This record gives sequence, C-alpha cells and structure tokens, in this order.
Amino acid sequence: MEKVLMAFAAALAIGLTALATAWVQSKVGAAGAGALAEKPELTATIIILVAIPETMVILGFVVAAMILFGA
Repeated sequence: MEKVLMAFAAALAIGLTALATAWVQSKVGAAGAGALAEKPELTATIIILVAIPETMVILGFVVAAMILFGA
C-alpha cells in the first residue's frame, strides 16, 4: 500500500505541474502571438516567457523522482 501512495504522490507531483504549465503557456502564447504581430523585435522576450513555465514541469519531475527513489 505504501508503494501505491508513493506512486500516486509522484503522479500528482508531475501531473499537476504539467497541467499548470500547459494552462500558463496557452495564455502566454496567445498574448505573445498578439505582441509579435505588432512588434516583431519582441521575439526573444516571448520565447523566454514561454520557456520559463516549463521549469515547473522539470521541478515536478525532480520531486517525483525524489519521492520514488527516496532521495
């Protein structure tokens, strides 16, 4: 039973962060597309703003690994 709970906790750690990241990137991507239509020089800034939320998934993966492998 303990392994089941650990697997569920790891799934929550990565699943919730993935859902949150997808939601944020959809908002940032839509706003970024509108901004790029008016100011193409903002390309680098928009790419950075879309990439930053991806760190949440990476951190969720690290937490899931820590849960599963007992670090």
